[in-house]
Amino acid sequence: MNSEHDSSAGELPTQPEPVGVGETLRLAREQQGLDLAYIGAETRIPMHHLEAIELGAFDSLPSRTYAIGFARSYARAVGLDEFEIADAVRAEIADEDERQSAMVGGMEPGDPAKLPSAGLAWFGAFAALLLAVGVFSFYSTYFSAGVGPPSLLAEKDDEAADTGANGLASGENGETALAQAQSAPERDGRVIFTALEDDVWVRFYEDGGERLFEAQMASGDTFELPRSAAQPLINTGRPDAFAITIDGQAVPKLAEEPMTLGDTPVSAAALLARASPAVVMPVPPIPD
Repeated sequence: MNSEHDSSAGELPTQPEPVGVGETLRLAREQQGLDLAYIGAETRIPMHHLEAIELGAFDSLPSRTYAIGFARSYARAVGLDEFEIADAVRAEIADEDERQSAMVGGMEPGDPAKLPSAGLAWFGAFAALLLAVGVFSFYSTYFSAGVGPPSLLAEKDDEAADTGANGLASGENGETALAQAQSAPERDGRVIFTALEDDVWVRFYEDGGERLFEAQMASGDTFELPRSAAQPLINTGRPDAFAITIDGQAVPKLAEEPMTLGDTPVSAAALLARASPAVVMPVPPIPD
């Protein structure tokens, strides 16, 4: 019995299995002695996206498609099954969406012992009624029947005039517009193409024929246009199979269905020009 006890006491505790896709990928990388910069060089995925993947922060990536594609590329780089990793990412994103929906949709049930008693609830209602009566009496005493609070219409007109003069609305809409303007991609920003499907052929080249990149890309593979490229162009038959970001901000695809594109400009300025809505000039009235 002593020998059995000694052998069981000498066993090492089992290591807990990794929790989440990010930790699984990180442990696989560390077991092979690889650093994150190596993964970035192999997959051409920006470092801040790789750090988000290892933390499981898939909601910080540009979209669900990017999260799955980047995770698959990471898995291939460390020798894991990319399809199992992709399925696990989908499951984690779905779980997070359900959790967010539950938090927004309604409050979680609490401990019934912490709920106010019926007597306390009635007392609160009665106190609110007394407060309303007191406010009404104060207003009736100190304001005559013909005098009331100032009209809000003039204030709204003044605010509208200020908005038209300054070009920015105050309050929440103004803050939102300012935040969007500050986060807008630059016209000379970092342009990254990400393949959304397997076996997608593409060629990037400069105006004049100098080839920048040509390959049969797999889903999740990325290519970043060199900022030094002079008037970069694209040639592909699957423009619908590439997601595009500028400075990490998603911009519309070059097309929504397969078609042959050649000599199509893909610089940051050209892509932003494609994404900008056309300006419709007002038509002056025809004189009688």
